[in-house]
Amino acid sequence: MTPAVLELQRVSFAYPGNVTALDNFSASILRGRRTAVLGRNGSGKTTLFSLLNGLQRPQNGQILFDGDPIRYDREGLLKLRQAVGMVFQDPDSQLFSSCIYEDVSFGPLNLGLPEAEVRSRVDNALGQMKLTGVQNRPTHSLSFGQKKRACIAGVLAMQPLVLVLDEPFSGLDPIMAAEFMTILDELHVGGTTLIIATHDIDLAYAWADDAIILRDGRLLAQGTAQELLMQPPVHDELGAAPLVAEVNRALALTGTGVYDNEYQPRTGAELVQLLLNLSRQESDP
Repeated sequence: MTPAVLELQRVSFAYPGNVTALDNFSASILRGRRTAVLGRNGSGKTTLFSLLNGLQRPQNGQILFDGDPIRYDREGLLKLRQAVGMVFQDPDSQLFSSCIYEDVSFGPLNLGLPEAEVRSRVDNALGQMKLTGVQNRPTHSLSFGQKKRACIAGVLAMQPLVLVLDEPFSGLDPIMAAEFMTILDELHVGGTTLIIATHDIDLAYAWADDAIILRDGRLLAQGTAQELLMQPPVHDELGAAPLVAEVNRALALTGTGVYDNEYQPRTGAELVQLLLNLSRQESDP
């Protein structure tokens, strides 16, 4: 069984004015897997992410990292933030230096690493994010997509085990989103645990291994994305069902024969390929 790298145990958190964000919330993030966190606006996704990175501290309950409770002293938070990198939805809230190189090098420098190690980490992170050619440009002159990649580069330079991304595809055009997805896939293949918050149930169904659904600060459901995101109560809560799965099921009802209990397409490309294969089979003598 895949172990949990992060585990929330009966966690509660409220903002001033008794505004509850999470209420007795328990969930597990499995090591090396891709987890999508979904829920309506105000369901607690952003607060959950700030707790995973130690930006907020639970008022009740506890969070475990690698089986041990998170420590909130300086040493404990430094260790946590080295291991769990956070990328915010708005890159301008995360970039603060005059150029990308300075921004990406900030974290490793604060670790007290030797200059050669800092340079190596920064160069590798910039290369992964395809930012080497613009590393010395003023931050304000970068495109939105470049700023997003710069935020990730700054986190990757810390060599985290877990990468947490709040609405990573928000504001990206289709080409930029596809490039960004390729980057995430490469990180996943390299062993990084990925956690994203998203409103896009189609994206979650196509991409994620696991899903966590929040409702009003509580856990509505958790499980594998392929199974969980096909459940009617989840559709009712999120206001949608995965389009590929719905089209596939409708085709099965028409007798098209695409639907297969052992294999179900999760992306539009996979569904199109199945239909093309079926068309070829029917056209063969």
